[in-house]
Amino acid sequence: MNEADRAVLADVTAAFADEPRPEAFTNHPYCSECADHDAVLQSRDLATLSVEDVGSPAWDPICMVTAEAWRYYLPALCRIALEEEPVGYIDQLLFHLISDGPENRRVVACSDVQRAAISRFLWHFAATREPQMDETDREDLVGAIEIWDVAPGTGSPPQSVV
Repeated sequence: MNEADRAVLADVTAAFADEPRPEAFTNHPYCSECADHDAVLQSRDLATLSVEDVGSPAWDPICMVTAEAWRYYLPALCRIALEEEPVGYIDQLLFHLISDGPENRRVVACSDVQRAAISRFLWHFAATREPQMDETDREDLVGAIEIWDVAPGTGSPPQSVV
């Protein structure tokens, strides 16, 4: 991770700094898979969550998290995306950021300050890693920027991303 990565990650971390660690990360009393995911997330924190914990589309605890858990772990998910070279985790993170499109549950769970930090993270990712991304991830990145941008129309994706 380079200095620019660290700066954008510090911005994301600051935007979510007041988010408390949830007592429960999933609605696990009603779902055995959620209980398994909750146990993994309970055993980690912002510094120790790893791609091994969240990187499998078939067994991804982030799919089951509450809004509070989403806000708590989002800085760690951004860190993982920046650490996984060249672009190993971004496809999974984009899946969560796009979710069901504009105004999805992930977006509405975040404040404007938090959304702006995620938007800056996405723009940074586009500027620094877009050439290494496949076409589907590029399209998802553009979609995520459109969804998370607090003030739509204030910018457009770099031409190479479009």
